[in-house]
Amino acid sequence: MNYGIVLKVLGNILLVESTLMVPALCIAFYTGGYDKFGFMITILITLLIGSIMSRAKSSRSTISAREGLTIVTLGWVLASLLGALPFYISGSIPAYIDAFFETVSGLTTTGSSILTNVEALPYGSLFWRSFTHWIGGMGILVFTIALLPALGIGGFQIFKAESPGPIADKIAPRIKDTAKILYVTYFALTIVTVISLRMGGMALFDSLLHAFGAVGTGGFGMRNNSVGFYSSSYIHIVLGTFMLLSGTNFSLYYAIFKGKWRDVLKDEELRLYLGIIFISVVAIGVNLALTSYSSIFLAFRDSYFQVTSIITTTGYSTADFDLWPSFSKAILFVLMFIGGSAGSTAGGMKIIRVLILGKLIKRDVAKMFHPRAYISIKNGGRTVPNETIVSINTFFALYMIIFAISTILISLEGIDLVSASSSVAATLGNIGPGLGFVGPMRSFSEFSFASKALFSFLMLLGRLELFTILALMAPKRWASEA
Repeated sequence: MNYGIVLKVLGNILLVESTLMVPALCIAFYTGGYDKFGFMITILITLLIGSIMSRAKSSRSTISAREGLTIVTLGWVLASLLGALPFYISGSIPAYIDAFFETVSGLTTTGSSILTNVEALPYGSLFWRSFTHWIGGMGILVFTIALLPALGIGGFQIFKAESPGPIADKIAPRIKDTAKILYVTYFALTIVTVISLRMGGMALFDSLLHAFGAVGTGGFGMRNNSVGFYSSSYIHIVLGTFMLLSGTNFSLYYAIFKGKWRDVLKDEELRLYLGIIFISVVAIGVNLALTSYSSIFLAFRDSYFQVTSIITTTGYSTADFDLWPSFSKAILFVLMFIGGSAGSTAGGMKIIRVLILGKLIKRDVAKMFHPRAYISIKNGGRTVPNETIVSINTFFALYMIIFAISTILISLEGIDLVSASSSVAATLGNIGPGLGFVGPMRSFSEFSFASKALFSFLMLLGRLELFTILALMAPKRWASEA
């Protein structure tokens, strides 16, 4: 293990994080918030630690797979530990475990919260809380990757461990160019979202925070009743649409920019993604119109918003869907596991894995009639390698095992099975709200210290797609590569 290069990159990540806290500090000073000193102290601490670590000497500039995994895992943990300090030092979130939970939830774009009165937070803390979504959506490490070449360090192993989905594809030949393309797309989506919300009459500050949550697929609201505070159907539809766009593979936007419309239209993952959303919106909309809503338009509006919010793992809400019929809640619960597209800011298991699992089932059924036939699994006209298929099967099995074990552990809190299972699904899938005890109008505040720590671990585990963290917990693997 080259500890020098690990410390050097981690130090640079902390320097980036300290810089990203400056806008929140400025807002705290401008509004006269009591949290300004919390941001000042945290920035100084983060700068100091980052400066010391970034000066570490390294014997080589390349990063191995093991070092990449270590940097990604520790990078997220360190960013969360220090990112929680402004809340804790200022007293806006008095308990550190709560501040840590909130920060992990923000950076992993989960959106689960321990706050019972969000509107009581000062503006600086409100901004930082939502800004962590925007930072974590594309990944603070991807941003750092764009800067690493200037330090003479290659970043592919970090990009590979950081990328959401079973395959880490580069858009451009060089990793730093890929990172820059992703961030240009990210910036563009954010700006257009802010402008669209402003056109609907939403205040600039509100528009910024909701854009951070929608494009980062995070879901931290700045009102106690989330987006339901805004009675405008225009705002609901705009946010729903940008959540849908942010749950789409970002490489497709680059393909559109290059004029490759045919490739985009043929993309199987995109087709399945849009198909699932369409079927879910229609099914829930009809169910609501027949049972709970007097207006068909409002039934389909809320259905569209909530489906896009859950499948993209954003977690915003316009209505208390925990009060919806069981049929509608069951669909939303299933969407919690599916998630958005690979290469997007969304969490969950990812559409591409569901697509390939479906093809595997179809192949095995076909082989029952033709046992000796060779049937390859293809995606986009290309044969999916066996190692990728094995990885997807392993991921699915591991995901369900972790879900089952965690649900059992959380049930020790004495809550009902629906609440226990949905709270785990909401944190492991980086969704935000769940059902029952953790419904959209409630919070995670009443859970014990141990459960909050477990939820925080699940959020990190889900954001880093299980293997990144678990690989570091395999001592035999480490010993064999020592």
